[in-house]
Amino acid sequence: MNAFPRTTVGGVSVSRMIIGTNWFLGYSHCTRAKDDYLVETVRNRRAIADIIEVFFRAGVDTIMGMLNNAPLSDAIKEAEDRTGVKGIVVSTPGLPVTPRTPADGFDMSQVEPILDEHKALGAAFCMPHQATTDAMVDRCTRSIRKMDAVCAKIRERGMIPGLSTHMPETIIYADETGLDAETYIALYNAMGFLMQVEVDWVSRLIHAAKKPVMTIKPMAAGQLRPFQGLAFAWHTIRDCDMVTVGTMSPKEAAEVVEISMNILEQRASTVPLQETRSKASVKA
Repeated sequence: MNAFPRTTVGGVSVSRMIIGTNWFLGYSHCTRAKDDYLVETVRNRRAIADIIEVFFRAGVDTIMGMLNNAPLSDAIKEAEDRTGVKGIVVSTPGLPVTPRTPADGFDMSQVEPILDEHKALGAAFCMPHQATTDAMVDRCTRSIRKMDAVCAKIRERGMIPGLSTHMPETIIYADETGLDAETYIALYNAMGFLMQVEVDWVSRLIHAAKKPVMTIKPMAAGQLRPFQGLAFAWHTIRDCDMVTVGTMSPKEAAEVVEISMNILEQRASTVPLQETRSKASVKA
């Protein structure tokens, strides 16, 4: 196994590249036709396991996503069996939120079974999905309402709490209030895709964060080419931060690992270039 760079989050050693899973599950952030293609070609245990295996063998052993999904959880286990590598799972469950939740708090009779399920499926980190987290962000009080109780329940189950967010405020308010979150999932790409403020603002926010940040969407869901998206991400985050990368095939997995290693080691690219007839005049 190659030694992909690592960092420590909440006392756990994780690979600085994290395996993204949206494309495994059919979420392209592009078109319905592309979603359908992903579902038809990638969303099955064998295809997903083939991709995860490449990452595991390269030392990328951390994976993020909706763990309570049979193709994904089964594929992780299959890749673990093939490689002997134990995956470090960052689970992002959705928790029920109602109009009363900000005032009354989460209904723990609904929340606890969800957390129990993710613990049973092997989650090391439990980071409520942004649809849950961002609904609780309060700009007036500069807090994330009622999330402290959820983080405590996550701790009780031996998982490491964190927050997944699309809002820059989440990281600031969690840090300001001392919320028990060991890490944050945050959007970060050179295009500003899905980001709510300018890229330079988010860059400054990540560098100021008190905890390591797991950045997502480095290639803007396929709208940036890997070399451009990954070069920006790796060069503008801290050594403690991470980059989450989604791929559709084993060859793509191998490619993003190699591109990233070239960038991190500051050496010329060793990845074969794609070719078209129009490039004939620039070939040596």
